[in-house]
Formats: sequence, C-alpha cells, structure tokens
Amino acid sequence: MSALKFEILAKCSRTNARAGMISTIHGSFDTPAFMPVGTRGSIRGLTPEQIKSTRSQIILANAYHLMLRPGPELVAELGGLHKFMGWDGPILTDSGGYQAFSMADINSVDDEGVTFRSIVDGSTVHLGPERAIEVQNLLGPDIIMAFDDCPPAVDIDGQDDESGNIKTRPVVNPADYAKRLQVAHDRTIKWLARCKDAHKRVEDQSLFGIIQGGTDFSLREKAVEAVCNIDLPGYAVGGVAVGEGPELIRKIVEHTAPLMPWAKPRYLMGVGYEKDIIAAVQAGVDMFDCVLPTRNGRNALAFCKSERLHLRNSQYKADPTVIEKGCSCLCCCGGFSRAYLRHLFASKEMLGPILVSIHNIHHFQSLLLDIRKAIREDSWPSLERDWPVLEATEARPVSTDTLT
Repeated sequence: MSALKFEILAKCSRTNARAGMISTIHGSFDTPAFMPVGTRGSIRGLTPEQIKSTRSQIILANAYHLMLRPGPELVAELGGLHKFMGWDGPILTDSGGYQAFSMADINSVDDEGVTFRSIVDGSTVHLGPERAIEVQNLLGPDIIMAFDDCPPAVDIDGQDDESGNIKTRPVVNPADYAKRLQVAHDRTIKWLARCKDAHKRVEDQSLFGIIQGGTDFSLREKAVEAVCNIDLPGYAVGGVAVGEGPELIRKIVEHTAPLMPWAKPRYLMGVGYEKDIIAAVQAGVDMFDCVLPTRNGRNALAFCKSERLHLRNSQYKADPTVIEKGCSCLCCCGGFSRAYLRHLFASKEMLGPILVSIHNIHHFQSLLLDIRKAIREDSWPSLERDWPVLEATEARPVSTDTLT
C-alpha cells in the first residue's frame, strides 16, 4: 500500500466540514481527528493501553526533544518509535523547528536553519531542513512535518536585523512584523523543497508541508499557492498558536483552510479548545493536536461538555459524584469521585493527574466522535445541543469552490 491514503466519506451541507479516513502503514484513523501529544515519546503518565481507552487512534511525538534525548539513531537501532514507545498505531512527528525557535536559547537563525544550545547538556546543535528530515526518517513515524520558519506573534517585543536573521530569541516588534513574515515565508518555501529532496522513506512515511504567513491574509494566500504547488500527501496550517487571540486564529483558519487542496488532509497545528476545533472543522480542517487535555489534567482542570472543573477547589472536598455523569472514560467508569480526585491532587499523588488526563483526552475524542457523526448524518445543530461548552457556535457559509 502507499504510505498514506485519504478518503472523504461525508460532507456537511451547512459548512466546509468533511468526515473521512486516513490510512497509513500502521493503521487508519478517522477524520476529523484529535492527536494527543506525547512530547518525549510518552503521553505523560499514561500507558499505550490507557491512551487507546480514550479512543485515540493517532498520537503526536516531538522530533526536537527526541533528537536531543535519547537521539534518533538510538531509537532507530531499537526498532523505531512505534516499538520504542509501545504504540502500534499511527504516529505523527513535528519537525522540531517550532521548539528550536521558541524554547531553545538561540544563537542564530539564518537560511541554513537554527543553531541553538541544547536544553539537555548545553551543547551547540544545528537544525536545518536536511537534519530535521533525517531525524524523522530515523524515528520512523507515519507522518512527518517539513522544517519551517515559524515567526512569533506581533505583540511580542524584540528586534530583527536587516536581513531577517535573529540574534537573540525569536521575537518581533510591530514595526518589523511584516518584514519578519516575508523572511519566514521565503525560507519556509525554500526549506520545503529541501525537505522533499532529503526525504528518504517515501514508501512508508508521508511528508506534510506547512503554510505560514502569520496574520497577513495575502501572504497566507501566497503560502498556500507555493506550498501546495509542491505535491505532497498532506498540508498543515502553522503559526496560529504563537500568541494570537482565539478570534484572530479563527479568521486566519477560515481564510486559509478552504484554499488548500480539497482531496488532501488539512492539519491545524497546536489548536486547541473545543470552540477552536469546531470553527476549524467548519472551515474544512481534518487533523488537530494540542497539549491542553494532558497539561490541564496534570493541573487538576477537567473538561466537561458544559463546564470546566477546577478540582482543587474546596467545593469538591466532599463531592461524591464523578467528573461527568454519563462519561465512559476509565476515570468516570471507575467511580472515582471528585472528592477523591481532589484528595489525590492535595496529597500530590500521581494517580490524580493520570485519571484527569485520561478523562480530558476522552473528552476531546468524544467531541471529535460527535463531530464526525454530525457530518455523516448532516445534523450539525445537534452539536450545539449536546455540547453546551461550544456556546452555540454558528454554522458558516460553505465555500462552494472547494467542493470539487
């Protein structure tokens, strides 16, 4: 079989939403899909079986962190990422570029890539298009991401030099924002071509290109044209979770996604909350990832269909009910009460973060399950009825030129 096959099985008559299936060498997953994030080859605190219990079909791992430790060469020697982490389903890895820009102590960024100091041992590391692809080829996931230049949001203070090269941390002030966006656009297109040339495992790994452009809609249009002109199995919208507010993110996605090829998977990187996902699905997005379910789960915040619970609050001290009545996650089906969960967090017992993380991932997978059902049955209003947390997100007009 080919490395990736995408089938669109149903379309929403009210929006650009579509339901489908993506098949890979390691199995298939339904779309729209939500990918839990296993940054270092592990969704923190959870076993593969616990992750599967949430109805997750594909997960994400981070090439930057795995490159630094334990190293992609070691992972390859031990049989690849699937075997290494005990997950037999599809895996996507990001290129590591975003983390190199946002997390590392950067020495320089130029047309060859990023040179930074390792957060593990302080050594100097260079990451460019060729190395980013080599790392992911060695790790062995099913879907790999191109190395791109992701500019920060406009409201962050900082300086660029005249060439667009960054000498400190990757920050931009409003006066330099347009210049920085253009530099990022040009680099991303050049790097994508280099990534495609460097990709050595086309028979079992699928390379996705990334569309940048920040908040400049015209530049987003140029990026879609340039990136999607390079024939790849799928494409992603990047650079929309780096400091913008939710309304601006929604507008960018609604403008960009319908311009992308209809017959290829569309992936929105790093987003998000339930309303963000709904808006993006309506625009025609097929894939999502975000750390929200697990990061919040580790901090005692539980997502529910109608509210969010801060389980450290004293109101739950003697509450005998489960997080959410009717929820089929291991936490709720196990009968673990809000009072018990509060006790676990107060006592700093690791079971608390584990149980709430399981519930939160299950919550997001339940949302995607209902989204897919609403698309298949053409019953979009049912989401508003069944998910009050969405606050009646309205349907938006279909862009008919994409329905081809």
